[in-house]
Amino acid sequence: MSVPFLVLAALLLAVERGFYLFASRSSASFARICAASPGGAAIGEPTAVVERLFYVFKLIQLGVFMGWLWVHGGGDPFGIAAPWPALLLGTALVVVGQGLNFSVFWSLGRSGVFYGNRFGHDVPWVESFPFSICPHPQYTGTAISIWGFFLIARYPHPDWIALPALETIYYLIAARYEGSRTSQARTASTAQR
Repeated sequence: MSVPFLVLAALLLAVERGFYLFASRSSASFARICAASPGGAAIGEPTAVVERLFYVFKLIQLGVFMGWLWVHGGGDPFGIAAPWPALLLGTALVVVGQGLNFSVFWSLGRSGVFYGNRFGHDVPWVESFPFSICPHPQYTGTAISIWGFFLIARYPHPDWIALPALETIYYLIAARYEGSRTSQARTASTAQR
């Protein structure tokens, strides 16, 4: 496993998590930055900025994953060697994970997914599916999808576990810190009713 590439991957992937923590926990500061910067003002209100950056971060994440496959695949990023049980399990994980992700978008809508409640949008609290399964279905779905992808793409090579483990740690940290804020917002919302 290439340790320098793992460090580079960790740094690149941490930018996304750091941004979301800042946008969710310092929403007033983020909104001021959006309003004051020419780029933010051109894009629109803070939720639209978060959405645009979401797509940028997904491209970075994809680039890191493809770079990992290239470096560790010896120049053949699609040299899949996984046995059929790993391929089936990996495919099932990707399908379940993406199902959770899409259901979050369906349940919350654009504004809800991109921190609209932090920027003054009225986003109803959802307790039905997928939130009835776990408190952070989008993060859970993404982590499950990443595990499935690397199970398909790199298993049984010893490096297959590195990026899924790293991303799981990042998503757990984000869920912990965003979750505490979300719980506070829910408590405040319930108290106001």
